[in-house]
Amino acid sequence: MANSSQYKKKKNRKGLKSTIFLKKNHKGLSTVVTTVLLIALGVIAATTVWIFVNNFIKNQTQSSSCYGNYDKIMINGEYTCFNKTAPANYNLRFSLSVADVDIGRAVVSVYSASAIKSYEITNVSQTVAGLTMYPSGSANIILPGKNSGLTYQAIGFPEKIDSVKVAAYIGGTLCDTSDTVSEIESCDLFF
Repeated sequence: MANSSQYKKKKNRKGLKSTIFLKKNHKGLSTVVTTVLLIALGVIAATTVWIFVNNFIKNQTQSSSCYGNYDKIMINGEYTCFNKTAPANYNLRFSLSVADVDIGRAVVSVYSASAIKSYEITNVSQTVAGLTMYPSGSANIILPGKNSGLTYQAIGFPEKIDSVKVAAYIGGTLCDTSDTVSEIESCDLFF
């Protein structure tokens, strides 16, 4: 025959002869190569999905360490007040209470009209500039332990203090503000 196909006569089950055409020189991918390519595409797709899901889970886990711990560190308003020590000098006395949670460190921010001072207090005794323990006056500052509270004194504000905020580090993540006290009264009214 003139074309590239061959034919072959074969008997089928009924004993009749049929013609089967076989093509020669037909080029294509073998099933092994096709299978390897499909597996490679599947691995690439799975890797891409895993990277996306892994990053999503990491972000959720970091923010979830703060979840449910919103009110675990609080400023005790009953023991938070200011002293006027000179015509242009105010000191702040504030008390922190920690609930049933392990907190490694906390940031206390004190706001006045012209200044914002932040103090990082850890669960390891250390010196923090402008901060002392109250009433002892000790410069060894430490964060309260589980289910306890401590009082501090921040010094050197040129104006009356407007508000105090506290935020805790939980699981290595700085959480949102846990508590805020504003409308701070003079200590002379309490003591």
